[in-house]
Amino acid sequence: MEHWSVEDYKNYSDGKKKKSKYRSNKISADGHTFDSQKEANYYYELKLKLQAKEINGFCLQPTFILAPGLKYKADFIIFNKDGSTEVIDVKGFKTKEYIAKKKVFEDKFNLKITEII
Repeated sequence: MEHWSVEDYKNYSDGKKKKSKYRSNKISADGHTFDSQKEANYYYELKLKLQAKEINGFCLQPTFILAPGLKYKADFIIFNKDGSTEVIDVKGFKTKEYIAKKKVFEDKFNLKITEII
């Protein structure tokens, strides 16, 4: 068995990119950081819809207080032409934490979260 010094290991590990927990890569677009390429693509779709005047606007990563010390951060809120709003979450994977927060959010605010999978 080969033995490495701490310095050898640091040199080895510095060359490795750490994989995210859910195998997505953070993406930067227009000065915003998105959790995945899928989320960044959805952002670009919303920009096109806004330019085409199909929607009134949208908001990035709004945070909702569910209870003291418990927050839910959506990916987007879309403001539609008919005055309605949509809360959007772009998902690659649904965690247990997300599923629980979604239920609390929908019960508390009487709004549905639209999932883009």
